[in-house]
Amino acid sequence: MGGSSFGTVFKVTTWGESHGRAVGAVIDGCPAGLFLDMDFIRDYMERRAPGGGKYATPRKERDIVEIYSGIFDGMTTGCSIQMVVANNNQDSGAYSEIRDKFRPGHADYGYFKKYGIRDYRGGGRSSGRETAARVAAGAVAALILKELGVELVSYVRSIGGIEIPPPNYGVISNADARLNELNMPDDVAYRAASAYLSGLMEKKDSAGGVVECVARGLKAGLGDPVFDKLDAALARAVFSIGAVKAVEIGAGTAAAKTTGSKNNDQFFARDAGGAGKRSNHAGGITGGISDGAPIIVRASFKPTPSIARPQETVNTSFNNVTIAVEGRHDTVIAPRAVVVVEAMVAIVLLDAVLKGVTSKMDNLRKAYANL
Repeated sequence: MGGSSFGTVFKVTTWGESHGRAVGAVIDGCPAGLFLDMDFIRDYMERRAPGGGKYATPRKERDIVEIYSGIFDGMTTGCSIQMVVANNNQDSGAYSEIRDKFRPGHADYGYFKKYGIRDYRGGGRSSGRETAARVAAGAVAALILKELGVELVSYVRSIGGIEIPPPNYGVISNADARLNELNMPDDVAYRAASAYLSGLMEKKDSAGGVVECVARGLKAGLGDPVFDKLDAALARAVFSIGAVKAVEIGAGTAAAKTTGSKNNDQFFARDAGGAGKRSNHAGGITGGISDGAPIIVRASFKPTPSIARPQETVNTSFNNVTIAVEGRHDTVIAPRAVVVVEAMVAIVLLDAVLKGVTSKMDNLRKAYANL
């Protein structure tokens, strides 16, 4: 099976299945000399972990990350870093009733047609459990970016049709983003979304939502034109997260409904040299290259496909049957997916920083002089 690795210089490979012994990641290309702050990594893992609220799956996993290689006396060595997260609270028996049925909205059918076999216990590699490995690796990337002065803030922009007021991207903080269990930085929207989700739970239904990630402090000049545009890399990374159905940068689809005079971000000269922008419809990326403004990435998540309401489907003998997916599932994916989006954005941005070192001779001379 291909497709388990991502990145060029900072390269992440994830492994493991939902109901296997563990999931994990191997990181290649992490610079030596980084203090691997396990408290920082633990915070990332706790933000994604199941069992964290009324609307999340009650599956309890501590999601403790164990480091098997690439670290000595708390510092990275430059060797591959292997990160392992044990699966301790699987309930495979809950899936016995659907072992021969394809779940609507899931990867079951396509997976079966491609490989001729599937792990019906939660979806195997297609399960959201795989994102625990991404978050572990993304925490390392975010830790490096933090040392470089890059801050990542992520939150739920909307659930169903309930949206927070347009945020001030320069002011919203991580504390704001974690005000409540839905990670919505607005109390009015949070209460409305909570009531909406409670109603859906009574109907054995689920909701979709939008996650927004903002990266502040990234310098201009990162990314490459043509096929390796920074926004293209971000879109690929975020689209690789299960349940994501759309990715936007900056104004996104709204840019198609306006005019050039309104959508263009006009520049002004900064006293210290360089340029600033009077608006940021581009979301911090122009021509595939960062422009120094906050990078804004938005991911739309479909409603959780595992619902207990009866639905029509077919079984592995291709007979028409009905299915009701019991077990432990999120009513809405977006709140727990906030940190998954952030992790993938961190991996892409760090990879761009590392690749940027070789983009011009001045950078290369400075890097070589410090060897």
